[in-house]
Amino acid sequence: MVGILFAVFAGVMLGFYAMPEKFVKNYSFENTWGLCFLFMLWIVPGILAFSLIDGFSQVLSDVGTPILLKMLIPSFLWGVGMLLWGKAINHIGLSLGFSIFIGTIVFIGSVLPFFIHGLPSTNVLVTVLLGISVILLGIIMNGRAGILRESSNKENKAGGSSMATGIIIAVVGGLLCTGFNVANEFGKDAIAAAVQNNGNDSWLTSVASMFIVYVSGGLFVIPYFVVQVSRKKMWGSFKVVGVGKNVSLTALMAILNFTASILFAYSAFVLGNKGGTIGYAIFNTMSVVVAVLGGIFTKEWLTASSKAKSSLYIGLVAMIVGVVIIAIGNGMA
Repeated sequence: MVGILFAVFAGVMLGFYAMPEKFVKNYSFENTWGLCFLFMLWIVPGILAFSLIDGFSQVLSDVGTPILLKMLIPSFLWGVGMLLWGKAINHIGLSLGFSIFIGTIVFIGSVLPFFIHGLPSTNVLVTVLLGISVILLGIIMNGRAGILRESSNKENKAGGSSMATGIIIAVVGGLLCTGFNVANEFGKDAIAAAVQNNGNDSWLTSVASMFIVYVSGGLFVIPYFVVQVSRKKMWGSFKVVGVGKNVSLTALMAILNFTASILFAYSAFVLGNKGGTIGYAIFNTMSVVVAVLGGIFTKEWLTASSKAKSSLYIGLVAMIVGVVIIAIGNGMA
Protein backbone atom coordinates (compact mmCIF):
# COMPACT_ATOMS: atom_id res chain seq x y z
CA MET A 1 0.00 0.00 0.00
CA VAL A 2 2.94 2.36 0.59
CA GLY A 3 3.98 1.90 -3.04
CA ILE A 4 0.44 2.52 -4.27
CA LEU A 5 0.08 5.66 -2.14
CA PHE A 6 3.32 7.05 -3.52
CA ALA A 7 2.05 6.36 -7.07
CA VAL A 8 -1.15 8.26 -6.23
CA PHE A 9 0.77 11.22 -4.75
CA ALA A 10 3.06 11.24 -7.79
CA GLY A 11 0.10 11.33 -10.17
CA VAL A 12 -1.56 14.15 -8.22
CA MET A 13 1.64 16.22 -8.36
CA LEU A 14 2.08 15.54 -12.08
CA GLY A 15 -1.51 16.66 -12.69
CA PHE A 16 -0.70 20.01 -11.07
CA TYR A 17 2.73 20.62 -12.58
CA ALA A 18 1.63 22.64 -15.63
CA MET A 19 -0.71 24.92 -13.66
CA PRO A 20 1.92 27.67 -13.05
CA GLU A 21 2.08 28.16 -16.84
CA LYS A 22 -1.24 30.00 -16.66
CA PHE A 23 0.51 32.80 -14.77
CA VAL A 24 3.46 33.18 -17.16
CA LYS A 25 3.09 36.49 -19.03
CA ASN A 26 4.56 37.84 -22.28
CA TYR A 27 6.30 34.57 -23.20
CA SER A 28 5.70 32.52 -26.34
CA PHE A 29 5.44 28.72 -26.34
CA GLU A 30 9.15 28.42 -27.15
CA ASN A 31 10.15 30.79 -24.34
CA THR A 32 7.99 29.16 -21.67
CA TRP A 33 8.53 25.51 -22.49
CA GLY A 34 12.13 25.85 -23.61
CA LEU A 35 13.00 27.36 -20.23
CA CYS A 36 10.83 24.84 -18.39
CA PHE A 37 12.46 21.87 -20.12
CA LEU A 38 15.94 23.26 -19.44
CA PHE A 39 15.14 23.41 -15.71
CA MET A 40 13.19 20.16 -15.73
CA LEU A 41 15.52 17.90 -17.71
CA TRP A 42 18.98 19.15 -16.82
CA ILE A 43 19.25 21.81 -14.10
CA VAL A 44 16.89 20.49 -11.37
CA PRO A 45 17.92 16.80 -11.77
CA GLY A 46 21.60 17.78 -11.70
CA ILE A 47 21.28 19.93 -8.58
CA LEU A 48 19.24 17.33 -6.65
CA ALA A 49 21.28 14.28 -7.68
CA PHE A 50 24.71 15.74 -6.93
CA SER A 51 23.59 17.47 -3.69
CA LEU A 52 21.56 14.61 -2.18
CA ILE A 53 23.53 11.52 -3.25
CA ASP A 54 26.98 11.04 -1.73
CA GLY A 55 29.56 10.08 -4.33
CA PHE A 56 27.09 10.37 -7.18
CA SER A 57 29.80 10.24 -9.82
CA GLN A 58 30.95 6.93 -8.34
CA VAL A 59 27.35 5.71 -8.27
CA LEU A 60 27.07 6.30 -12.03
CA SER A 61 30.38 4.51 -12.55
CA ASP A 62 29.21 1.56 -10.45
CA VAL A 63 25.96 1.27 -12.40
CA GLY A 64 28.08 0.56 -15.47
CA THR A 65 28.01 1.55 -19.11
CA PRO A 66 25.78 -1.36 -20.31
CA ILE A 67 22.95 -0.41 -17.95
CA LEU A 68 23.34 3.30 -18.66
CA LEU A 69 23.11 2.66 -22.41
CA LYS A 70 20.02 0.49 -21.90
CA MET A 71 18.42 3.42 -20.07
CA LEU A 72 19.68 6.12 -22.43
CA ILE A 73 17.96 4.86 -25.57
CA PRO A 74 14.37 4.55 -24.21
CA SER A 75 14.84 7.79 -22.24
CA PHE A 76 15.89 9.59 -25.42
CA LEU A 77 12.76 8.25 -27.14
CA TRP A 78 10.70 9.51 -24.19
CA GLY A 79 12.04 13.02 -24.87
CA VAL A 80 11.00 12.75 -28.52
CA GLY A 81 7.55 11.53 -27.44
CA MET A 82 7.01 14.54 -25.17
CA LEU A 83 7.53 16.90 -28.08
CA LEU A 84 5.23 14.88 -30.33
CA TRP A 85 2.51 15.21 -27.71
CA GLY A 86 2.70 18.98 -28.03
CA LYS A 87 2.48 18.67 -31.80
CA ALA A 88 -0.59 16.42 -31.51
CA ILE A 89 -2.38 18.96 -29.34
CA ASN A 90 -1.87 21.59 -32.04
CA HIS A 91 -3.75 19.34 -34.48
CA ILE A 92 -6.59 17.87 -32.43
CA GLY A 93 -6.87 19.91 -29.24
CA LEU A 94 -5.96 19.29 -25.62
CA SER A 95 -8.79 16.96 -24.56
CA LEU A 96 -8.56 14.45 -27.39
CA GLY A 97 -4.76 14.70 -27.64
CA PHE A 98 -4.32 14.18 -23.90
CA SER A 99 -6.71 11.21 -23.81
CA ILE A 100 -5.16 9.36 -26.76
CA PHE A 101 -1.64 10.09 -25.55
CA ILE A 102 -2.17 8.99 -21.95
CA GLY A 103 -4.35 6.07 -23.04
CA THR A 104 -1.50 4.72 -25.16
CA ILE A 105 0.96 5.25 -22.32
CA VAL A 106 -1.23 3.50 -19.74
CA PHE A 107 -1.95 0.47 -21.91
CA ILE A 108 1.42 -0.11 -23.58
CA GLY A 109 3.60 1.23 -20.77
CA SER A 110 1.86 -0.88 -18.13
CA VAL A 111 2.10 -4.08 -20.16
CA LEU A 112 5.74 -3.76 -21.27
CA PRO A 113 7.19 -4.69 -17.84
CA PHE A 114 5.57 -8.13 -18.21
CA PHE A 115 8.07 -8.76 -21.02
CA ILE A 116 10.96 -7.66 -18.79
CA HIS A 117 10.08 -9.44 -15.53
CA GLY A 118 7.69 -12.17 -16.70
CA LEU A 119 3.97 -12.66 -16.08
CA PRO A 120 2.48 -12.70 -12.57
CA SER A 121 0.04 -15.39 -11.43
CA THR A 122 -3.11 -15.72 -13.55
CA ASN A 123 -5.52 -14.19 -11.01
CA VAL A 124 -3.26 -11.16 -10.50
CA LEU A 125 -2.70 -10.73 -14.24
CA VAL A 126 -6.42 -10.88 -15.04
CA THR A 127 -7.28 -8.41 -12.26
CA VAL A 128 -4.58 -5.91 -13.28
CA LEU A 129 -5.53 -6.12 -16.97
CA LEU A 130 -9.19 -5.62 -16.01
CA GLY A 131 -8.21 -2.51 -14.06
CA ILE A 132 -6.18 -1.17 -17.00
CA SER A 133 -9.12 -1.81 -19.33
CA VAL A 134 -11.49 0.13 -17.05
CA ILE A 135 -8.98 2.99 -16.93
CA LEU A 136 -8.81 3.03 -20.72
CA LEU A 137 -12.61 3.15 -20.87
CA GLY A 138 -12.51 6.17 -18.58
CA ILE A 139 -9.89 7.91 -20.70
CA ILE A 140 -11.95 7.24 -23.85
CA MET A 141 -15.01 8.77 -22.17
CA ASN A 142 -12.89 11.73 -21.11
CA GLY A 143 -11.76 12.18 -24.73
CA ARG A 144 -15.35 11.96 -25.93
CA ALA A 145 -16.31 14.65 -23.43
CA GLY A 146 -13.57 16.88 -24.78
CA ILE A 147 -14.70 16.37 -28.37
CA LEU A 148 -18.30 17.18 -27.45
CA ARG A 149 -17.24 20.31 -25.59
CA GLU A 150 -15.02 21.53 -28.41
CA SER A 151 -17.74 20.80 -30.95
CA SER A 152 -20.39 22.73 -29.04
CA ASN A 153 -18.02 25.66 -28.49
CA LYS A 154 -16.75 25.49 -32.08
CA GLU A 155 -13.19 25.48 -30.75
CA ASN A 156 -11.99 22.43 -32.67
CA LYS A 157 -11.39 23.61 -36.21
CA ALA A 158 -9.15 20.78 -37.34
CA GLY A 159 -10.06 19.32 -40.70
CA GLY A 160 -10.21 15.60 -41.46
CA SER A 161 -6.61 15.42 -42.64
CA SER A 162 -5.33 17.40 -39.66
CA MET A 163 -7.40 15.30 -37.25
CA ALA A 164 -6.02 12.03 -38.66
CA THR A 165 -2.48 13.40 -38.53
CA GLY A 166 -2.95 14.54 -34.93
CA ILE A 167 -4.27 11.14 -33.83
CA ILE A 168 -1.32 9.35 -35.44
CA ILE A 169 1.15 11.76 -33.82
CA ALA A 170 -0.52 11.30 -30.41
CA VAL A 171 -0.34 7.50 -30.65
CA VAL A 172 3.30 7.54 -31.80
CA GLY A 173 4.17 10.05 -29.08
CA GLY A 174 2.49 7.88 -26.45
CA LEU A 175 4.38 4.80 -27.68
CA LEU A 176 7.72 6.62 -27.48
CA CYS A 177 6.93 8.02 -24.02
CA THR A 178 6.62 4.50 -22.63
CA GLY A 179 10.41 4.59 -22.83
CA PHE A 180 10.25 6.41 -19.47
CA ASN A 181 8.90 3.30 -17.77
CA VAL A 182 11.15 0.91 -19.72
CA ALA A 183 14.28 2.87 -18.77
CA ASN A 184 13.29 2.89 -15.11
CA GLU A 185 12.63 -0.86 -15.13
CA PHE A 186 15.96 -1.58 -16.84
CA GLY A 187 18.00 0.36 -14.33
CA LYS A 188 16.34 0.42 -10.93
CA ASP A 189 17.92 -2.74 -9.47
CA ALA A 190 21.48 -1.88 -10.54
CA ILE A 191 21.03 1.72 -9.45
CA ALA A 192 19.65 0.65 -6.06
CA ALA A 193 22.72 -1.49 -5.45
CA ALA A 194 25.12 1.28 -6.52
CA VAL A 195 23.35 3.92 -4.43
CA GLN A 196 23.32 1.82 -1.27
CA ASN A 197 26.88 0.53 -1.76
CA ASN A 198 28.05 4.14 -1.61
CA GLY A 199 26.39 4.66 1.78
CA ASN A 200 23.15 6.32 0.66
CA ASP A 201 19.57 5.63 1.74
CA SER A 202 17.57 3.37 -0.56
CA TRP A 203 14.99 6.07 -1.43
CA LEU A 204 17.72 8.01 -3.25
CA THR A 205 17.59 5.27 -5.89
CA SER A 206 14.61 7.13 -7.36
CA VAL A 207 16.59 10.38 -7.59
CA ALA A 208 19.47 8.64 -9.37
CA SER A 209 17.13 6.80 -11.76
CA MET A 210 15.24 9.93 -12.73
CA PHE A 211 18.48 11.88 -13.20
CA ILE A 212 19.54 9.38 -15.87
CA VAL A 213 16.10 9.32 -17.53
CA TYR A 214 15.65 13.10 -17.58
CA VAL A 215 19.16 14.00 -18.70
CA SER A 216 18.93 11.43 -21.51
CA GLY A 217 15.52 12.75 -22.58
CA GLY A 218 16.97 16.25 -22.68
CA LEU A 219 19.52 15.21 -25.30
CA PHE A 220 16.78 15.68 -27.89
CA VAL A 221 14.42 18.19 -26.29
CA ILE A 222 16.90 20.90 -25.29
CA PRO A 223 18.69 21.10 -28.69
CA TYR A 224 15.26 21.19 -30.38
CA PHE A 225 14.24 24.30 -28.45
CA VAL A 226 17.64 25.92 -28.97
CA VAL A 227 17.21 25.46 -32.73
CA GLN A 228 13.62 26.76 -32.67
CA VAL A 229 14.45 29.85 -30.61
CA SER A 230 17.47 30.57 -32.82
CA ARG A 231 15.56 30.03 -36.05
CA LYS A 232 12.78 32.39 -34.94
CA LYS A 233 15.29 34.87 -33.45
CA MET A 234 13.53 34.80 -30.07
CA TRP A 235 16.47 34.96 -27.65
CA GLY A 236 15.67 38.59 -26.90
CA SER A 237 12.09 37.61 -26.08
CA PHE A 238 13.21 36.15 -22.74
CA LYS A 239 13.85 39.71 -21.49
CA VAL A 240 10.38 41.04 -20.75
CA VAL A 241 8.65 42.84 -17.91
CA GLY A 242 8.27 40.27 -15.12
CA VAL A 243 11.09 38.04 -16.35
CA GLY A 244 11.97 37.08 -12.76
CA LYS A 245 8.43 35.87 -12.13
CA ASN A 246 8.39 33.92 -15.39
CA VAL A 247 11.68 32.21 -14.61
CA SER A 248 10.45 31.32 -11.11
CA LEU A 249 7.19 29.87 -12.45
CA THR A 250 8.92 27.72 -15.07
CA ALA A 251 11.37 26.52 -12.42
CA LEU A 252 8.42 25.62 -10.19
CA MET A 253 6.89 23.62 -13.05
CA ALA A 254 10.17 21.75 -13.44
CA ILE A 255 10.43 21.00 -9.71
CA LEU A 256 6.86 19.68 -9.55
CA ASN A 257 7.39 17.47 -12.61
CA PHE A 258 10.71 16.03 -11.48
CA THR A 259 9.50 15.51 -7.92
CA ALA A 260 6.44 13.65 -9.26
CA SER A 261 8.74 11.34 -11.23
CA ILE A 262 10.91 10.75 -8.15
CA LEU A 263 7.82 9.73 -6.19
CA PHE A 264 6.78 7.38 -9.00
CA ALA A 265 10.26 5.87 -9.22
CA TYR A 266 10.20 5.24 -5.46
CA SER A 267 6.75 3.71 -5.81
CA ALA A 268 8.05 1.38 -8.54
CA PHE A 269 11.05 0.50 -6.35
CA VAL A 270 8.82 -0.36 -3.36
CA LEU A 271 6.39 -2.37 -5.50
CA GLY A 272 9.26 -4.33 -7.09
CA ASN A 273 8.43 -6.14 -10.32
CA LYS A 274 4.84 -4.92 -10.04
CA GLY A 275 5.88 -1.27 -9.95
CA GLY A 276 6.25 -0.87 -13.69
CA THR A 277 2.70 -2.09 -14.26
CA ILE A 278 0.62 -1.21 -11.21
CA GLY A 279 2.50 1.92 -10.17
CA TYR A 280 2.76 3.23 -13.72
CA ALA A 281 -0.94 2.82 -14.45
CA ILE A 282 -1.93 4.55 -11.21
CA PHE A 283 0.64 7.32 -11.71
CA ASN A 284 -0.61 8.31 -15.17
CA THR A 285 -4.28 7.81 -14.38
CA MET A 286 -4.19 10.06 -11.32
CA SER A 287 -2.47 12.77 -13.35
CA VAL A 288 -5.41 12.72 -15.79
CA VAL A 289 -7.97 12.76 -12.96
CA VAL A 290 -6.30 15.75 -11.31
CA ALA A 291 -5.94 17.61 -14.61
CA VAL A 292 -9.63 17.07 -15.42
CA LEU A 293 -10.74 18.08 -11.91
CA GLY A 294 -8.60 21.18 -12.22
CA GLY A 295 -10.45 22.02 -15.42
CA ILE A 296 -13.78 21.60 -13.62
CA PHE A 297 -12.77 23.82 -10.69
CA THR A 298 -11.45 26.54 -13.02
CA LYS A 299 -14.81 26.49 -14.85
CA GLU A 300 -13.44 25.21 -18.16
CA TRP A 301 -16.56 23.01 -18.43
CA LEU A 302 -19.06 25.64 -17.34
CA THR A 303 -20.55 26.11 -20.83
CA ALA A 304 -20.19 22.47 -21.93
CA SER A 305 -23.30 20.52 -22.93
CA SER A 306 -24.96 18.05 -20.57
CA LYS A 307 -23.76 15.17 -22.78
CA ALA A 308 -20.16 16.37 -22.51
CA LYS A 309 -20.40 16.71 -18.73
CA SER A 310 -22.03 13.28 -18.35
CA SER A 311 -19.27 11.67 -20.42
CA LEU A 312 -16.67 13.51 -18.34
CA TYR A 313 -18.11 12.33 -15.01
CA ILE A 314 -18.44 8.73 -16.24
CA GLY A 315 -14.82 8.86 -17.37
CA LEU A 316 -13.62 10.14 -14.00
CA VAL A 317 -15.51 7.45 -12.11
CA ALA A 318 -14.21 4.73 -14.45
CA MET A 319 -10.60 5.85 -14.01
CA ILE A 320 -10.90 5.86 -10.23
CA VAL A 321 -12.59 2.43 -10.24
CA GLY A 322 -9.81 1.12 -12.48
CA VAL A 323 -7.17 2.29 -10.00
CA VAL A 324 -9.05 0.53 -7.17
CA ILE A 325 -9.18 -2.71 -9.20
CA ILE A 326 -5.43 -2.53 -9.85
CA ALA A 327 -4.83 -1.96 -6.13
CA ILE A 328 -6.90 -5.08 -5.40
CA GLY A 329 -4.77 -7.01 -7.90
CA ASN A 330 -1.68 -5.84 -6.06
CA GLY A 331 -3.17 -7.05 -2.78
CA MET A 332 -3.85 -10.46 -4.32
CA ALA A 333 -0.16 -10.74 -5.20
